[in-house]
Amino acid sequence: MPKTAKKLSAEHYSAAEQPLLPADSENSPLTTLLKAYLSQDEIEQVWHAYRYSDNAHKGQVRRSGEPYIVHPVAVACILAKLHLDVPTLLAALLHDVVEDTGVAADELKEQFGEQVAGLVDGLTKLDKIELQTAVQAQAENVRKMLLAMSQDVRVILIKLADRLHNMQTLDVMKLEKQKRISQETLDIYAPIANRLGLNVIYQELEDLSFKYIYPNRYKVIVKAIKTARGNRREVISKILEAITKQLTDAEIEADVEGREKHVYSIYKKMVAKGLKLSQVGDIYGFRVLVKDTPTCYLTLGSLHGLYKPIPGKFKDYIAISKANGYQSLHTTLFGPFGTPIEVQVRSVAMHNIAQAGVAAHWLYKTKDVHLTQLQQQTHKWLQRLLEIQTESDDSHEFLEHFKVDLFPDEVYVFTPKGNILALPRGSTAVDFAYAVHTDVGNCCVAVKINHELAPLRTEMQNGDHVEIITSALPRPNPAWLNYVVTGKARSHLRHYLKSMKVTETAHLGERMLNIALRAMHIEPAKIEDSQWEKVMRDYGVQDKAEILADIGLGKRVSLMVAHQLVASAHGHEAGAANDQKSFDKITIRGSEGMAVQFAPCCRPIPGDPILGFINKDKGLVIHTHDCVAISKFKLDPDKWLDVEWDEDAKRLFSVNLRLVVADVRGMLAKLAAGIADAGSNIDHVSAQEPDGSQYVTINFTVQVHNRVHLAELIRNLRKIPEVVRINRIKGEHKEQKV
Repeated sequence: MPKTAKKLSAEHYSAAEQPLLPADSENSPLTTLLKAYLSQDEIEQVWHAYRYSDNAHKGQVRRSGEPYIVHPVAVACILAKLHLDVPTLLAALLHDVVEDTGVAADELKEQFGEQVAGLVDGLTKLDKIELQTAVQAQAENVRKMLLAMSQDVRVILIKLADRLHNMQTLDVMKLEKQKRISQETLDIYAPIANRLGLNVIYQELEDLSFKYIYPNRYKVIVKAIKTARGNRREVISKILEAITKQLTDAEIEADVEGREKHVYSIYKKMVAKGLKLSQVGDIYGFRVLVKDTPTCYLTLGSLHGLYKPIPGKFKDYIAISKANGYQSLHTTLFGPFGTPIEVQVRSVAMHNIAQAGVAAHWLYKTKDVHLTQLQQQTHKWLQRLLEIQTESDDSHEFLEHFKVDLFPDEVYVFTPKGNILALPRGSTAVDFAYAVHTDVGNCCVAVKINHELAPLRTEMQNGDHVEIITSALPRPNPAWLNYVVTGKARSHLRHYLKSMKVTETAHLGERMLNIALRAMHIEPAKIEDSQWEKVMRDYGVQDKAEILADIGLGKRVSLMVAHQLVASAHGHEAGAANDQKSFDKITIRGSEGMAVQFAPCCRPIPGDPILGFINKDKGLVIHTHDCVAISKFKLDPDKWLDVEWDEDAKRLFSVNLRLVVADVRGMLAKLAAGIADAGSNIDHVSAQEPDGSQYVTINFTVQVHNRVHLAELIRNLRKIPEVVRINRIKGEHKEQKV
């Protein structure tokens, strides 16, 4: 490798400046690119697709006034720079033919083969389907794209090239559309390019999006970069010479390149660290390319001998590569005049993957093991996204999961077997558990981080050794949704909790329906399948569990469903019967899960007189008889149920207590000991700010089995001499002395 020092200008995959001459002419940019790696027969296939597309788009023009064929040719040029194969280039030239010209997909298959037709179909948008909102349309397009790219990653490579050329020619669009398309590009397409390791395309998509979303900020930063380029030219030149001489003296063959940060990365750094533009010291950096991995580490040592490294600013992405396959050594050095110098050291093979990502498979025909691993990682990532999209019924939810999973920044943690797992920065132990396996996530109950027990909400740090402790049965907690960050964890949690809630509300609905049937002197076991089938047909549902769940959620009235079941047997409206009906009470065990909720306004516990209120969103909500919130509800008799406590209710229930105590040292410890001695847990504690008096108010949320247990707890606390008063709090406005 020659010992050279040069300045790298960022390579743009722009084809917008192409002259308007036939793409199949000898002097066209596309011809030049194709001759670099295709045979004459293959080039002829490309020309056939070009002429077919040109004919199909005849008479169509872009908003800029250019013939429409300019766009597919530009997309093909971007892909030809990546040396993609002939089917990909054909699909690029034909990608809008089915959607915009009315050519049938079968005709494409007949003309160009099943492979090309499949790629084009994967790219076809869903404009012909009536979708309710822009978000829904976007979600459906992404879903289809995911399905297609899971079969063939070339679909997304064409899509990214298509989006890049659209962004390069976006200035002819209206301002509102510019911002909308740019935001979508920044949220979805640029992160996908980054995740696939297509560095050059990723950076250009980010810069172009930034240009249209924040045009003034973009202009200011571009101007500042140009100014800095002029002001620092002499310093940069001296550093290049010093690095080159140092490596030459060490007999290390290397290419040293000057590297300029792209505009949006500078802006992100300013926002993340709260810096002014003048404070961003590493607008310029340097890249050293060497022949192999051992030489990378030799080079790093040599550079550290030239300039002192800044502590904590070294990253080894060779030993632990990024999720998108990126490998490099990063170090920041104290340069001359106190200038911080950011240097990347990598091999030529690493550089190829850093620039082209998964497309390096086509661009560099090698048997690189790392590239094979990258393709496997990409396939796993696509499968994970497909898993998420099959479990997300809601468009907003799916897009949220999808965007979260396009993480640009990772932490690397170790499994008990020593394998490395890459997770988004901010991931918790629950995210780790779901990343290992869905069943591990659903069953996790505790975690050991670096061999010590830690809360499940603990955020992972680089190098953590993580071991998940599981239970035999799945017990996901809805509270996990407050702190998980990965799309996989969030989607699996929501899916499990939804299915669990449906099951629990169906059980509750069945109990409510059975009570209604018995009130009509009908034994539930005598209701035949034919009766259920008729009611299901009438309601337009496939499963009786759906009807039962609706009863549990208050969407259907149990008495009406009971009438229809009986009517379906007798052939007349059972509602006409004049039998006196007496309803049994529903027994509350406390183990009904999400189907039954205990109102936080009054926090009922066994022993309290209670009422049940049917809320169509929450199911059955239990209040105490004297709850102040009851007066706010309209007393619809169909919404209120008579409920009672099961004598064997075993679970713990939360109660709010307010204590007025002497403000002395160690008071909180005494109270905590008194609560523990009574066999109760503390769920939450808060104290009012001291106001200079001798007494302070402390609020506890404690867990008890029933009123008897609560009375024992209060007796225990009254024994503490410093306790002046204890009240049980029901709602914000009412206190009940116990």
